[in-house]
Amino acid sequence: MTERHIVLEDIDPVVFYGVNNSHLQLVKSFYPKLRIVARDNVMKVLGDDDELQRFAENIEALRKHVSTFNSLKEEDIVNILRGEKPQCETSKDVLVYSTSGRAIRARSAHQQALIDSFSHNDMVFATGPAGTGKTYLGIALAVKALKEKTARKIILCRPAVEAGEKLGFLPGDMREKIDPYLQPLYDALEDMLPAAKLQDMMDKNVIQIAPLAFMRGRTLNDAVVILDEAQNTTTAQIRMFLTRMGWNTKMIITGDLTQIDLPRGSLSGLREALHLLRDIEGIGFIEMDEGDIVRHKLVTRIVKAYERGDKAKEEEKEKLKEKPQ
Repeated sequence: MTERHIVLEDIDPVVFYGVNNSHLQLVKSFYPKLRIVARDNVMKVLGDDDELQRFAENIEALRKHVSTFNSLKEEDIVNILRGEKPQCETSKDVLVYSTSGRAIRARSAHQQALIDSFSHNDMVFATGPAGTGKTYLGIALAVKALKEKTARKIILCRPAVEAGEKLGFLPGDMREKIDPYLQPLYDALEDMLPAAKLQDMMDKNVIQIAPLAFMRGRTLNDAVVILDEAQNTTTAQIRMFLTRMGWNTKMIITGDLTQIDLPRGSLSGLREALHLLRDIEGIGFIEMDEGDIVRHKLVTRIVKAYERGDKAKEEEKEKLKEKPQ
């Protein structure tokens, strides 16, 4: 009799074992000759060497399935333990799977262009109106890189535009004060990683979420780094951020130039960066439009209405300039 310990890495044990250990009990039914005890992410197994080897191989296949799809069904367990392929969607264009098992992939030509640009460039600027999937797709690319071990960390940051007096009046410590500004990033991560695994990665600093000011003085290596809402950075801020780039690091910078919240008269750092860096090799630029909006259909109509309003205001300004004084 041999004892063997199997560690379930990079997955949520709750998903693997099932509700009330239902998945674990099903696995045990296939191996009545083995003594199997599971605690947290470690399985202790006692039995014959050959039987242990087959068990370990199948457990690894189940672990990979959970790591890829973020879910595990009883029929998947049965198929894998019988040496058959599980009946699930597999496609080359899928980035990752959500915690509900939904395939996350490009849903428009510009979104696919962002994915392709990320593959060929170390830095990508993605601009466009709200709802075009810039941030969500960027985080999906980062999670994919983490799962495939092409990156060791994900670093997400945003400028806290109201960082002066408003932050001071929010309750709690600094982390609690900045969380409201970073919530959209948490939302996307929670959709792609099981809660327990996400919390573990954040506790170990594998995933880091911070305001832009926290980037100063750092060199970011072996990471996918995303700067969200970059239209609200100043020239000095975005310059500081872009020069944090270290070895084996990729950066995605997203923003919407129609939603600049900087004080009146301040120049958007994103706008200037787009102008200055346009011809630099190794940097990709993707411009999305209302055709890429993947939120509620009303969002597209709202964006178009505001664009018409902005155009009318510009035309009115031009007419006033042309009038003789």
